[in-house]
Amino acid sequence: MTSDQIFLVRSSWPRVATSADAVTSSFYKHLFAIDDSAARLFTGLDMAAQRKKLAQALAVVVHALDDPDRLLPAVAALGKRHTNYGVAHHHFDSVGESLLLALADVLGNEFTVEVRAAWGDAYALIASVMRRALIRANSPSMGSTGEITPGILPA
Repeated sequence: MTSDQIFLVRSSWPRVATSADAVTSSFYKHLFAIDDSAARLFTGLDMAAQRKKLAQALAVVVHALDDPDRLLPAVAALGKRHTNYGVAHHHFDSVGESLLLALADVLGNEFTVEVRAAWGDAYALIASVMRRALIRANSPSMGSTGEITPGILPA
């Protein structure tokens, strides 16, 4: 991501953070409407806790966008954990669409084309690392630990 994109994401973050419950509620509303298979992954879960986890994950990403040594290993570990939840690669597309819709809901006119593109690129980065971690975690050629090499962006 460019420094301008990071600036746009971070400059919109205070409004997102103060509306975290609205953002995360909107996110899950959109996700469940867009993708029935994603909705089924959350059956029986405490959605208040899930919304809190999502808000915390977004905060980590926003604050570490310019620190790949901190961001990428954390995101790869998150992707690896999602293997246990039944996440499939197509879910990343639904999640990205739902995130952008939720941000638009909360930010309104402040969700300009440029801000949307910056958030979209931030999500694309995160999704690519998580997808690669899923592949590696499911790969029979991985070692017994399934470790992800920190700091390496997927090809």
